[in-house]
Order: sequence, then C-alpha cells, then structure tokens
Amino acid sequence: MNLLRKIRSTGRVAEPAPPRPTDAPPAAARELRGSAQVRHVDAGSCNGCEIEIGMAFGPVHDAERYGARLVASPRHADVLLVTGPVTRNMAEPLRRTVAAAAEPRLVVAVGDCALNCGEFAGGYGVEGAVGDVVPVDVEVRGCPPAPERIVAALRTVTGR
Repeated sequence: MNLLRKIRSTGRVAEPAPPRPTDAPPAAARELRGSAQVRHVDAGSCNGCEIEIGMAFGPVHDAERYGARLVASPRHADVLLVTGPVTRNMAEPLRRTVAAAAEPRLVVAVGDCALNCGEFAGGYGVEGAVGDVVPVDVEVRGCPPAPERIVAALRTVTGR
C-alpha cells in the first residue's frame, strides 16, 4: 500500500526531450511530415549496432515519441536503417530492399562499418560500405553508435 500511495502522489514523471537537432534534413525528409516508418536491414554487421538500435526504440530513449516507428516490411518503410559492411551475399538483397521501399525513401547508414567497413575492411566476403552499394542520405558515426546518436539522426529525418 505504501508503494501505491507514493505512485499516486508522484504522478507521471518523464525526462524532458533534448533540444531539436540543428542539422538540415535531407530533401526527401520534408515530404515525411514529422513521421517516419523505419525498417532495419542488417547487411553483415557484428550485432553491436542492432543492440543500440533496440535501445534507441526502447523505453529509455523512445524514438517513437519523435515520430519514428519500426515496421516489418520494406514496402511499408520510408526510412531504411542499414548496419554493417555489405557482404557479397547481401549486396543484391540490399539493392532489392531499397528498391522495394516507397518513394520518397531515405537510407540511414548506422555505425562505422556501414560507413567505411570498419574492422571488416578488406575482408574476402565484404563487398564494401553501404554507400558503395546504395545511395546514403544520413550517416550515424560510432562503433557502435550510442542510442542518442541514432535517435538524433531519426529526429533529423522527422524534424521533431
């Protein structure tokens, strides 16, 4: 009963949102009007960025409050979050996934491996960075990038 009384007297408590991003959104982001449907594509990563993406959409960082929502199909997506260096086996599926997403679509390269192959550069099974296979609109640096950086990139896309 003591806990219930404390909850009732405290009410709802939420951390204030950080200030809006100052980066200029990509041209295609203007058509999204504050809401983005996001599909994650793992092109060959070590799973570090996936953990951070999970944290970005978790209850602490809550990317959904800024208008970004995860969807299950690239046909429903406006934004593709691509992680890892593109492996030879994932190059063509990544191209097809980008082609399946509706226009206007944005590609966000998450992590150093997606930007420049990171630790996997020169590997026999690596095709190249995401930008070598498909055009990239937004980059998120870090190995792995902090959830705050991923949310900031998504806020740049949604403008919220």
